[in-house]
Amino acid sequence: MSTDHWKVLIIDDEEGIRKVMSITLSDAGYDVLTAADGESGLRLSVEKSPQIIITDIRMPGMDGIEVLKRIKEGDRNKEVIVVTAFGEMELAVRALQLDASDFITKPINDEALFVALERAKGRYTNRKELEDYAELLEERWMDTADELARTFDFQNNLIESSIDGIMACERDGRVIIFNKALQDMLGYSRDEVIGKMSFDRFFSIGAADKFREGLYSEACGGKNQLFLFETNLISKAHKKLPVQLSARVLFEEDEEIGIVGFFRDLREIRRLEQQFADQTQLLHQDKMISLGRLAASVVHEINNPLAGILNYIRLMIKIIKRDTLEPERIEKFQQYLVLVESETSRCSKIVSNLLAFSRKSEMGFAQIDIGDLVQRCVMLSQHKLTLQNIQIKTDPASAVPPIWGDFNQIQQCIINLIFNAIDAMPEGGILTIGSSFEAGEGVVEIKVKDTGCGIAKEDIPYIFDRFFTTKGEGKGIGLGLSTVQGIIDRHNGTIDVRSKLGKGTTVTIRLPIPTPHPGRHHPSHIVHPAVHGPL
Repeated sequence: MSTDHWKVLIIDDEEGIRKVMSITLSDAGYDVLTAADGESGLRLSVEKSPQIIITDIRMPGMDGIEVLKRIKEGDRNKEVIVVTAFGEMELAVRALQLDASDFITKPINDEALFVALERAKGRYTNRKELEDYAELLEERWMDTADELARTFDFQNNLIESSIDGIMACERDGRVIIFNKALQDMLGYSRDEVIGKMSFDRFFSIGAADKFREGLYSEACGGKNQLFLFETNLISKAHKKLPVQLSARVLFEEDEEIGIVGFFRDLREIRRLEQQFADQTQLLHQDKMISLGRLAASVVHEINNPLAGILNYIRLMIKIIKRDTLEPERIEKFQQYLVLVESETSRCSKIVSNLLAFSRKSEMGFAQIDIGDLVQRCVMLSQHKLTLQNIQIKTDPASAVPPIWGDFNQIQQCIINLIFNAIDAMPEGGILTIGSSFEAGEGVVEIKVKDTGCGIAKEDIPYIFDRFFTTKGEGKGIGLGLSTVQGIIDRHNGTIDVRSKLGKGTTVTIRLPIPTPHPGRHHPSHIVHPAVHGPL
């Protein structure tokens, strides 16, 4: 499809991305406009009327989702492509539900960009031509046979080439238009439908009434029209097909003559939603596995201080019952109470950290203090390390700035890596957890180093495959490193590993510090495979 007369607006608060995309699209023949934020982007959209808008989702002030909503409210025909960071599937699905034509991920690949643009141009052209045709049906009668033939050819080519399903019916509901896209969606042929089936026949029970109620009210796009109405159609195989429906009542001289509907297949969006839900469930499942291992260790960890607390309390009760308290006894009691308070506080912190780790919470980004993060991870796993004769060393660099991320998920990563190190050192060893700051790159490094068995070279290509494990039966299901990789990807970080059989493994996680606009994620980095053993 030619790029002549196609105007594209790029909205992104990162100047470098605007410049690179502008050069790329200008070289391809597009007329390119740029804006550094959502407000100025909306003004340009109104003033310059671009057909296609490419907007980043994560921006300070007005984000890309709000930009999409506002553009569609002003002109539904404009096509919007959203740009997301890797792993922001939930936001991408939300954008598609709001009628974005497509989404692409950072770092932006030219091939993906041009494919998205071609799809957007196709949708824009089809939608514009269909709108023009709907107006033609309302405004004009066909006066001559030649004009009728020309219009029929135009209608046929236009409707049949549409990406979306199109169905139209007369006032009595009898279907008169049923295009190829809808045939592919529902499994009916044109001959089975046209003139033989009613418009309402394709809706699930009760859905036709809700559709007409919305169509004739002003709640969903205005009276006698419907915009982005989600419902289900029933296929020939009696299966529910989720669709997004826009429709319009057709009139001739103020008399209703029929309805035309445009149907967008939502199965791919539903698949993406399910994929996101599955990822969330697997993440929680991995956390529960880690929690089970931690709980057993924590029981032993708090048993000793609780036994000490109990003994001191019993001793004080005996002394009180036996005789009156003399000054030296009171001083002893004060010492006992200090110890009781100290040990109780230690138990409380251990249990509180375990409870915080166990919660199933929404992903929430905030500043994370690396020292606090490492301290909590060590506290939760300390007893397990001690039981296995593993010496723990922490090696934090001074003045490490906070990172930007979800504390619970990053903690889950470190706990998983500690467990891998424990499994790699069944006879004991040394585990070192260090941190440092690469000021030039704006990146914090967290290193987890063990002196364990390492990993075989032939296993390295598969370690991130879900359910791949080199551990013995009953010792793991292979979710740990897959989960770690997914979390680090969502935080736009990288994982790098050095491992030798019999010498140990060092895992280095690199995560970005907060940008000047903490409401958005740091630009994506290249992800390197992580290696650890045994899995």
